[in-house]
Amino acid sequence: MIAIVNYGLGNVQAIANIYKRLNISAISATTADELRSADRLILPGVGSFDWAMTRLDESGMRDTLEDLVLNRGKPVLGICVGLQMMARSSEEGALPGLGWIDAEVRRFDEAKFTQQTHLPHMGWNEVVPTRPHPLFQKLESPMWFYFLHSYYFVPKQPDDVLAQTDYNGLFACSAGHGRICGVQFHPEKSHGWGVQLLANFAEL
Repeated sequence: MIAIVNYGLGNVQAIANIYKRLNISAISATTADELRSADRLILPGVGSFDWAMTRLDESGMRDTLEDLVLNRGKPVLGICVGLQMMARSSEEGALPGLGWIDAEVRRFDEAKFTQQTHLPHMGWNEVVPTRPHPLFQKLESPMWFYFLHSYYFVPKQPDDVLAQTDYNGLFACSAGHGRICGVQFHPEKSHGWGVQLLANFAEL
């Protein structure tokens, strides 16, 4: 069973609806006990970094979530700000991140942008895996996903980059370390590509 961490941010119901159509058991978890009953975890997120970290702290689920991920090794998927929260820090805020992946979050440098692009990075873009990973199995290239963000994830270790996207230069749009993984894009808004990715996560 998959627990979608519902701390007040993210497209929880959209993700749950996809799993319902796939006949995969998933719940919207609002308590620590509901998290403990899951085999896999999804950490969604939208909005600003500090606000997301604050809401997670206030939810009462953070300690249990970290125990399940770091000590019990349950697979976890971060989505959008949910991925960014896995870093050590973000230029968007002052609070520390979860630090599950050795990474930082940076803002795109608009001074280097061409006239054709601007922030936020919004809409469809091609995602190119950098190495084989179960998250992207059964997805033939080119694969396209929906983005909405102004900050991006920068892993310190190149091996932690799972996929890249080009937006005035390449950036990591998916990262992972062990059973911890995340995506900057929104699979729940990415039609068949996103459905397959969420199905893949259910098999990790």
